[in-house]
Amino acid sequence: MSETAPILSGPELQGLDEYQSVMDVFHASVKRFADKPAFSCMGQVLTYGELDKRSRDFAAWLQHETGLVPGDRIAIQLPNTLQFPVAMFGAMRAGLVVVNTNPLYTEREMAHQFQDSGAKAILILANMADKLEKILDQTAIETVLVTELGDLHGFPKRLLINAVVKHIKKLVPRYSLPQAIPFREALAKGAGQRVEEASLSLEDLAVLQYTGGTTGRAKGAMLTHRNLVANMLQARAAIGAGLGEGCETVIAPLPVYHIYTFTVNCLFLVETGNHSVLIPNPRDLAGFVKTLKGMPFTAFIGLNTLFNALCNRDDFKALDFSRLKLTISGGMALTHAAAERWEQVTGCPVAEGYGMTETSPIVTFNPVDAIQLGTIGKPVAGTRVKVVDAEGQALPFGEAGELCVQGPQVMKGYWNLPEETAEALGEDGWIGTGDIAVLQEDGYVKIVDRKKDMIVVSGFNVYPNEVEDVVASHPDVVEVAAVGVPDDNTGEAVKLFVVSKNPDLDAETLRAWCKKELTGYKVPKTVEFRDELPKTPVGKVLRRELRDGDKSAA
Repeated sequence: MSETAPILSGPELQGLDEYQSVMDVFHASVKRFADKPAFSCMGQVLTYGELDKRSRDFAAWLQHETGLVPGDRIAIQLPNTLQFPVAMFGAMRAGLVVVNTNPLYTEREMAHQFQDSGAKAILILANMADKLEKILDQTAIETVLVTELGDLHGFPKRLLINAVVKHIKKLVPRYSLPQAIPFREALAKGAGQRVEEASLSLEDLAVLQYTGGTTGRAKGAMLTHRNLVANMLQARAAIGAGLGEGCETVIAPLPVYHIYTFTVNCLFLVETGNHSVLIPNPRDLAGFVKTLKGMPFTAFIGLNTLFNALCNRDDFKALDFSRLKLTISGGMALTHAAAERWEQVTGCPVAEGYGMTETSPIVTFNPVDAIQLGTIGKPVAGTRVKVVDAEGQALPFGEAGELCVQGPQVMKGYWNLPEETAEALGEDGWIGTGDIAVLQEDGYVKIVDRKKDMIVVSGFNVYPNEVEDVVASHPDVVEVAAVGVPDDNTGEAVKLFVVSKNPDLDAETLRAWCKKELTGYKVPKTVEFRDELPKTPVGKVLRRELRDGDKSAA
């Protein structure tokens, strides 16, 4: 290898050949840590032994009460609740492929994901079941399970939680799904039946994890058992030095359907027998801090905007952080200001990592004993990274180019998209991240820019084409372009540039239009009306010119 074209490599990955699937990891952990807490939510604790039993009950129900067979897809559309790990592990025990689905999705977004994945079953929170009712006939879903927020809590707290959510907070719109089966009923029916543990291999598909595409339509990254087990072991090698086994309490405020929390909390922390505290609604900061009060948490997993929001609260600053020894940041860029403020308030430094849906997700991580702020750390075990120029040629240390990744955590491909898979992976298995990075001679990697037009709002990817498609459907819009602009609260925000044929069209009208079709974080924060948009000679709108012009104007 030439000195002018370095490839950074993590240490050798150990232990991958010890497992045949994610379920091997699960079965080993529930035996070793049966009496230890696995997950808790709103004060209710689920031990590893209880997680084993409930997931087994669900698997038995799937096998005996439905026509689902191994390889079929089941959508799980839940916030952070105890039902998520029960359903996820139960589905995998039955050999099903999990389709993680954002509970904030609109009907349009749900319909696309369910149609594309070919999901035949769904477990959905009652709060968004009215949306499912409207699009169910557009999908192949035959088995519908509905759960309420407090369903896995004991009596009478379960009834109280569900009554408050439905009747006092009125968070459950009316719906009619006569074929739906209550999740608790499914668990009860499965309890008396035998489970045939599915025969799984590392090459089998485990999860369809949807991510935005350049077409504006979400596409399913095919993550195999090998991908997920590899990334779990990579996480253990990179992060595990900061944590013990069966003794840690880890705060999990980020959504578990997102690949970041999914891998760290449902795989890495399960494998190490640790306790994940699921926060259903971290936007309720007062409630979040109340949950933390008096809890001896030892690790915290978050992202830049959450660190900022919490550190601005007096009640958070008054908490006892004496046991906190590890804070992990991912999902979006960590600013120096947020990292320094967090350490000042909590006494614990922040270790930033980097990844993407297509890499299960972890690619790099800052060693907990050698954190280098402003970098995304070093490649994790079994991983190779390089930066390349526009022609695909590797660049030397210190030169910026697109970051590319190779390793066992790289996805199998995009679901039903062979051409896009071939374009993304190439023949040698390297995948381009779309991020512009610099390799440092000390082995650390630094992200300096993004190659693509993707916008990252509070750690979630927003693809301009999708936003533009929705806005362009407004009868008064002639042309539209969406770009990302800096935002103190969310890292970036969506800004629209619009050419309208109606001089009375205003920003709030367009925002209201978007809210009907787009999840909240995708809705434009600002709108600027123009007489025309800058274009290339062939007529393509120059988003970069709009974005750069907006920055210079600011």
